[in-house]
Amino acid sequence: MIPLDEARRFVLDGCVRSRSESLPLFDALGCVTTATVSAEGPVPPFANTAMDGFAVRAEDTIDAPVALRIAGTVRAGMSGLDNPVGVGEAVRIMTGAPVPPGADAIVMVELTEAGADDETVTVLQMVPVGNHIRPAGDDVLTGDEVLRPGIVLTPGHLGLLATVGATHVDVVRRPRVGVISTGDELVDDGSPLQPGQIRDSNRLTIRALVAESGFEAVDLGLVRDDEQAIADALLAGVETCDALVTTGGVSMGDFDFVKVVLDRIGDMRWMQIAIKPAKPLAFGTITRVSDGTKVPVFGLPGNPVSSMVSYELFCRPGLRKMAGFADAELDRPTVMAIADEPLKRKPDGKVHFARVRCWYDIDAGCYRVCSAGAQGSHHMAAMAAADALAELPDGPTIETGQAVRVRLLRP
Repeated sequence: MIPLDEARRFVLDGCVRSRSESLPLFDALGCVTTATVSAEGPVPPFANTAMDGFAVRAEDTIDAPVALRIAGTVRAGMSGLDNPVGVGEAVRIMTGAPVPPGADAIVMVELTEAGADDETVTVLQMVPVGNHIRPAGDDVLTGDEVLRPGIVLTPGHLGLLATVGATHVDVVRRPRVGVISTGDELVDDGSPLQPGQIRDSNRLTIRALVAESGFEAVDLGLVRDDEQAIADALLAGVETCDALVTTGGVSMGDFDFVKVVLDRIGDMRWMQIAIKPAKPLAFGTITRVSDGTKVPVFGLPGNPVSSMVSYELFCRPGLRKMAGFADAELDRPTVMAIADEPLKRKPDGKVHFARVRCWYDIDAGCYRVCSAGAQGSHHMAAMAAADALAELPDGPTIETGQAVRVRLLRP
């Protein structure tokens, strides 16, 4: 059997970062930047008020309370140039509006009283120069670097880009991932099961995992155990997708046709990895006929829990590398947790990934875990209930109170 770290290195070495593309800002959420973005002008572009109130000369408020003549109104979107503030004057102003010429402070409306004729306002408290004024360039100066390559774009980044006037951003292409299920025993049309049939959950589950990872999931269908049908589906998939994920047909059985086909049309490595579940894994490439690109292919086991664990350990980090994520960002977050009950296992030369519930114990100041349920590779109820995968090294049971490393599947 192959050690887990060796198998992961092989997969990651075969996953090459995708090309760069320019995307509209909203479409780039979660993508990794490939170019520096600098501000072409200051943000904010002009001095403006942070409050509703009155624009004044600070020196006119020294003897507050003081009555000032209202010389006009400036709303957001106005230039303010037509409403200069002279000695003994104030200009009514709304949040975000430009500070009019002559004014050097803002008095918030709560610190004023309106005159009886609405032509004067009484300032109740002295204010300093610059009070509640946001200067031009207070956030970003002309020429400031607002983004650099390698940033994973968040909503805040997109807002910043919009603020400096960008409409598009250069990012690593988001992988388009084709997903195929294989097997004569599978049905996916909701019809009553016939003897020997089971419902195909893998294709839906893997597509959901791909989408959750931030990539484009493409349904390439359910393919029967027929060599030509499998070959046709794979060859069509590599023409339109950046990576393929198959489930089933990668073990050593007489009817594991995916293995036969991938050996014929791809450059594959077949691995038996020292983990449980998800021991069998195929990884390699198929060359795209149209342009010669080598498209990564992940051949996952058919048992549903095994396919999900295999995705977490191999596909997700490989696809994230293709999407431009840094090495430290390839995996789910890991923490040390305390077993709240025994996590059973026997020595067998493998690392076990137990499906567990995980929570943070505020009183104890630590994470805790317990089993999410039955641990068979077909037990989807426990997988659905799991918050994390507990990494049980080869050896005896992890007893209550012992520490264990866990990969968090949910925040």
